[in-house]
Amino acid sequence: MTESQPPIESLTESEAAAELALLAQEIAHHDAAYHAHDAPEITDAEYDALRRRNAAIEARFPALIRPDSPSARIGGAPESGFAKIRHRVPMLSLDNAFDAAEFAEFCTRAKRFLGRTEPLVFVAEPKIDGLSISLTYEHGRFVRGATRGDGAEGEDVTDNLRTMKSVPDQLHGDAPALIEIRGEVFMTKADFLTLNQSQAEAGAKVFANPRNAAAGSLRQLDVRITAGRPLSLFAYAQGDSSEPVAASHWEYLEWLKARGFEVNPLSRRLGNEADAEAFHQEIGLQRASLAYDIDGVVYKIDDLTLQRRLGFVGRAPRWAIAWKFPAEQATTILRDIRIQVGRTGALTPVAELEPVNVGGVLVARATLHNEDEIARKDIRAGDTVVLQRAGDVIPQIVSVVTERRPEGSEPYRFPDLCPACGSHAVRPPGEVVRRCTGGLICPAQRVERLIHFVSRPAFDIDGLGDKTIQEFYDEGWLHGPADVFRLPEREAEIATREGWGKLSARNLSRAIAARRTIPLERFIFALGIRRIGATNARLLARHYGSYANWLEQMLAARQIGSNERLALGSIIGIGPAIAEELVDFFGEPRNVETLKELAAELTIEDAQQANAADSPIAGKTVVFTGTLETMTRPEAKARAESLGAKVTDSVSKKTDIVVVGADAGSKARKAAELGVRTMTEAEWRELVG
Repeated sequence: MTESQPPIESLTESEAAAELALLAQEIAHHDAAYHAHDAPEITDAEYDALRRRNAAIEARFPALIRPDSPSARIGGAPESGFAKIRHRVPMLSLDNAFDAAEFAEFCTRAKRFLGRTEPLVFVAEPKIDGLSISLTYEHGRFVRGATRGDGAEGEDVTDNLRTMKSVPDQLHGDAPALIEIRGEVFMTKADFLTLNQSQAEAGAKVFANPRNAAAGSLRQLDVRITAGRPLSLFAYAQGDSSEPVAASHWEYLEWLKARGFEVNPLSRRLGNEADAEAFHQEIGLQRASLAYDIDGVVYKIDDLTLQRRLGFVGRAPRWAIAWKFPAEQATTILRDIRIQVGRTGALTPVAELEPVNVGGVLVARATLHNEDEIARKDIRAGDTVVLQRAGDVIPQIVSVVTERRPEGSEPYRFPDLCPACGSHAVRPPGEVVRRCTGGLICPAQRVERLIHFVSRPAFDIDGLGDKTIQEFYDEGWLHGPADVFRLPEREAEIATREGWGKLSARNLSRAIAARRTIPLERFIFALGIRRIGATNARLLARHYGSYANWLEQMLAARQIGSNERLALGSIIGIGPAIAEELVDFFGEPRNVETLKELAAELTIEDAQQANAADSPIAGKTVVFTGTLETMTRPEAKARAESLGAKVTDSVSKKTDIVVVGADAGSKARKAAELGVRTMTEAEWRELVG
């Protein structure tokens, strides 16, 4: 918790919901800046503080959990300059710990999930600050490589990776028919300084830090540039594999070394939590003298069988954590406070700073969250402020050096009018965010909603970038999302505009035509409904299956107390707060008309159930009740969802199976009353294998 934010214990549910919405929007912006553009706008301190605040609020208000928040998003969408590669197994991100207590809490959670008390055996590896990569080998030969991207889909940088000596073209010894090998591309401190010196002498771009230099060097459309850059690789993880190559992570690292990969020589196998804490202190003392930048230590439970049992939640595995090092600080001048208006109308203050180097990153901006933060810290334009990086990526303003405050300085007054449209900006009781009331008349919101609509995770329409959306909006061609699909009617007009031509106008029409067919989950996400991020959209799509069913159920859910509303709120990962946002959206007739108008332009594909082709429970709605003896409740739910089932917390006529454990209560009775199929834990285990 930052100094300016109210204690989480004092938040009301409405305050928590509002802050989670703001956090989701803010972190998505910074994820794109960091992962897609290699240009972070803020340092680690702010970024990690945002994620930690989000996680803490979710822990206290589980009904408000937003799977599109930091706990469910992995990175940024891949850029358009490269072809895309879909990872056979998602490339996960990691949750963070910042002290021994948080690491101990991670260990306790893992043991509780597994139902065991004995010490956990870890493999510890210094956390390299570089670019995550996935390398696919077929019959031992390197065939393709991709960046992490958004975790599901990355950029095809195969040719660039072939220029690196640390990427074997052929594995030594025997290998599976197919295996994905993950690792980190990085640049040493010495190589970074040499590169920047040559860049400066040539009048070219100078990189902010080794991580940006490595990412920028690997993601070059001209492979000759990559070939001339001093890049290194440490391999450390496995994706998909046609056959197992090890029983533990330590054995897997040994297998990698035998196949020609470099593995971090400081990696170590540790027998318990106490050894893990000692290792963290040891590496922390070596940090400054290492040849490369690290920002912490990654701990992975060694036993791969336990890893599979633990699985993952949202964006992160339950079996691994990154224990970050303490923050770094610097002092600079706050030039101005600027207000950004987001697509939901939220007014977000941004600190414009005199650029300063904080732990190797040049920082020029920092998000101030809301007006409470400004007031509590008494932050003013012209102030000298202390910046902090907690985890080495994104900054926060820790404090103001009041003795250096200029004479005549006045407290900052947060605007009560929207800077984009002049409408009143109001702060509802109990919320921390001030919002523009302009709605669709506010150009900031309308344009931002359209930008979101065509963005990579949504409709992904090439040629419709931010500037083009603004240009066509100013021309009066775009008012709502359906207008995007009417742009081909203006192809001749577009071709005559400055910067366009017949070919580019034709390419835009083709790109739009190619997106007239879209999966249901991307369609739902593209609508920009508050609190419905990519993961929530996926949950809804998988639960309802088709657009027609989703629309029918949402319209019925507007009725208070209806079965459809109860069912919506009981979907695991959705909860009542997110359900209310959906009900509010469909309760506005203009939204429904806009939705139907848009759907008329499209073919919306039914949702696909992942990993459930031969599953006996694919598409079935399952409820667990009572105490399970051979598995924990979270493990049972995760297993059911991985086999394509829909897991809910309430029993209704649409429930297919109720698994009854010991001391079952009202849910078992209701299942009997409704005639819903029930089974014992043993029968369930036999059913799902």
